[in-house]
Amino acid sequence: MADNVSRKRRSEIMGLVKSKETKMEIAFRKELSGRGLIYRKNAKGHFGKPDIVFKKHETVIFLDSCFWHGCKKHCRLPSSRRKYWVVKIDRNKQRDLEVGRHYRRLGWKIFRFWEHQIKKDPSVAIEKTVSFLKK
Repeated sequence: MADNVSRKRRSEIMGLVKSKETKMEIAFRKELSGRGLIYRKNAKGHFGKPDIVFKKHETVIFLDSCFWHGCKKHCRLPSSRRKYWVVKIDRNKQRDLEVGRHYRRLGWKIFRFWEHQIKKDPSVAIEKTVSFLKK
């Protein structure tokens, strides 16, 4: 499908896409807060800007969108400027690996949950997180 706006306008539109405070993130954090857990959100001071940081537990959580992080099941790249999108998404996936290695070297626990996992059944990710933190 061809894009129906100019490249400049598309760039402006994509610039408005926020990298935090998605409905998925808000719902996930609300559930954690409801269980009495204290965390930092979108911690810029931590490598890779985790969505959620439990510093006391040396644990970070990333809630990865299927499109931007290249989910094998759900990522459908736009047909226009395909080469650009392949490079962009591949770089995002590579960065995710680098971030994971960084936290494992530090001895931190890292959780990555896909958007489709959270949307399908958030309780699985929540229970996995809570059970680890309550050990």
